[in-house]
Amino acid sequence: MCLGLSLAGPARGQAAAPRALVQGVTLTLDTTRYAQPAQQLTVAGEPRLYFYYRADDQAAELRATPTGPVRSLRLLPSADFKLQDSLVRAADGSYRGIVRFRNLTATPFVQLVFVAGADSAGRPPRQQQIVSLLPLTRSSLDLRVPNSELFVGEERVVDLSTDNPGNVRVTNTWTRGQDIDYKITREGPGLRLHVLPNDPGTHTLVLNLLAERPRLDADGKLTYAYPPLRQDFVVKASRLRFLSVDRKDIAFDEAGRLQGTELILDDGQSFDLHRTYRLEAQQDPGGALVAELYTRNYLTNNRVLCQLRVFNPHRQTAGYLYIKDGDVARYITNFDIAPRPHITAVSVLHRGGDWTSNLAVGPGEIVDVRLEGESLLKGRFHVEDLLSVPSDSSVRSDNSLIYRMQVPLGVVRRRLAILEGANPTGFALTVREAQRPHPLNFVSVGYGEGPLPITRLSGPVLYQHSIPDVVFSFNKAAIDEATMLYGKQYLTMDVRVVDAKNNLLDQKTVDNLVICPSEPSPRAAYYQDKQCQSGSFSLNSLLARKTYELDDWARIIITIKHNANQYGEPGYSQVVDLVLSRRTSFDIDVSFPAGLLTRNQDETGYGSFSGISIATLAQLSFYSPGRINHLRPYKIGAGFVALNAFNLNPEATGRDLGVVVLGSVTPLHTGRLSFPLYLGGGYKLSAGQWFFLLGPGIGVSL
Repeated sequence: MCLGLSLAGPARGQAAAPRALVQGVTLTLDTTRYAQPAQQLTVAGEPRLYFYYRADDQAAELRATPTGPVRSLRLLPSADFKLQDSLVRAADGSYRGIVRFRNLTATPFVQLVFVAGADSAGRPPRQQQIVSLLPLTRSSLDLRVPNSELFVGEERVVDLSTDNPGNVRVTNTWTRGQDIDYKITREGPGLRLHVLPNDPGTHTLVLNLLAERPRLDADGKLTYAYPPLRQDFVVKASRLRFLSVDRKDIAFDEAGRLQGTELILDDGQSFDLHRTYRLEAQQDPGGALVAELYTRNYLTNNRVLCQLRVFNPHRQTAGYLYIKDGDVARYITNFDIAPRPHITAVSVLHRGGDWTSNLAVGPGEIVDVRLEGESLLKGRFHVEDLLSVPSDSSVRSDNSLIYRMQVPLGVVRRRLAILEGANPTGFALTVREAQRPHPLNFVSVGYGEGPLPITRLSGPVLYQHSIPDVVFSFNKAAIDEATMLYGKQYLTMDVRVVDAKNNLLDQKTVDNLVICPSEPSPRAAYYQDKQCQSGSFSLNSLLARKTYELDDWARIIITIKHNANQYGEPGYSQVVDLVLSRRTSFDIDVSFPAGLLTRNQDETGYGSFSGISIATLAQLSFYSPGRINHLRPYKIGAGFVALNAFNLNPEATGRDLGVVVLGSVTPLHTGRLSFPLYLGGGYKLSAGQWFFLLGPGIGVSL
């Protein structure tokens, strides 16, 4: 079949078209360049740039030249191709890029839509131009038969060789009334020719097959026809005369056994009317009864009207059927006796999984549906509301059919029946809402600052103020995407509150926190129920020890994770660790300085050593920044010192009570008992003079 097409051009008398956005669009595939208007044809009144491709995912270099100055040039995305990178402006003013097409054989219409970029004011583009493409391919088709000898009534299968099986139109139906009937089937990655001779002699079989994608013939016209394939066959008569029937398929069921089926058979010249003949699958006596043939009337076209009652199934490929009078074979014939299309089992294959008898599918999901049963090729099966997806790996046989289907995102039914024509088969797919763990970036926590996603809190958070409350909020609109559904999020929350010494103050667990996606999720209306968390979640509503009552360096440790029982997998987990940090600490210390070197203000020299003294100081301690409850080794304090307090001799000298300001260096990790070094000064109350002191001591922390 050929279609004559001319070069595109404006029709005389038409109004002038608006100024085009691009000119000189070219495609370069391998080493061949296709450009307008040299490679342009008009199809259905629309100019198209044609090009030849070798593979369905062919890559090509695209080059487009704007007709005038534009700020930038963009190519709108499409499901028919993928732009490897954005269009890049070349030195000559043209824009270039690499596009990779998708499934060119199954895509009849491919369009490139160019738009101008936003202008300097930021306004969106208003001008666009559509360039229609016409993919062509030169696929080959050949027939080679090693043995050209056939027999009447015997079906034979021959392989057809081609470099692109998907480009050949297959009907799966027999021709009728020819010397040699045939049909073309697709089995796996190849094509097969089935031939069935009807008359003996030398016959030429001519195959006129059509392609899915056209090519240009010698005259430059589009043609979908392959060159005719011719093959000569020598058809030999069988030892018994073959009688053809008007039906190739007979139903094997209870009605066919009891009531029978009308059948028109060639006149065997020796048939007796109103007589019953046996049909067996072997010529020798003693064969199993396949069917009974009862002759009713002669017809004007030299044929006989019969009533056929079937008792066993039969396939044409299994051999001939012998028409017997008693145990003597008189004629042969052949046709299929098979049960009506019947499904016995259905299974589903999810992407990345295994076949399962669980028929639950999710909205937007692409699944393979396998039907198992009898005579499936004779049925017209489909699933309610499901969209068929073309697949090169479809399996089709009488006992097994595999369909690749997509569940629409907006499917409204919960039960999708599998139908044979308009009749239910008793099997159905059930629609189950998506239920997959989503990363926890949709959960935010507020503890005095603004809400933050918990995934940004990768370690302990040192907070230097009182925490009035810990509030969790949920961004329900961020769970489901336009084409990626996650469904309800089932979370558990474990809360532990400990003091500065890691003693447990409070502990709570929330087992079932359900977060339901909201708009713009396409399934938002189907998620809502009473279990869904409606607003924010306050931690103080759970705790007996409120967050604002906690002491310094207390910690609130919250573990949020998916409920593994709902998903069958661990999901995601995140720990929020809030620490009530402080920069300084105030405390009262009692120490016993011993051997202090004291020097009065009016004295010269280094002064004198005192005995054991008692110091009671209000001290200010300092914490290390970025560390939890870790003190620096120095302190500053003020208080009283009883110098030489333990020398009870009435004649002892140097005993006095002083008001002092002291700085101390204290060893860390010593508990309540420490051995500080003191440096400072003060005023002796009895002596009424200023003094300085330096020395060690024994400290006790209260």
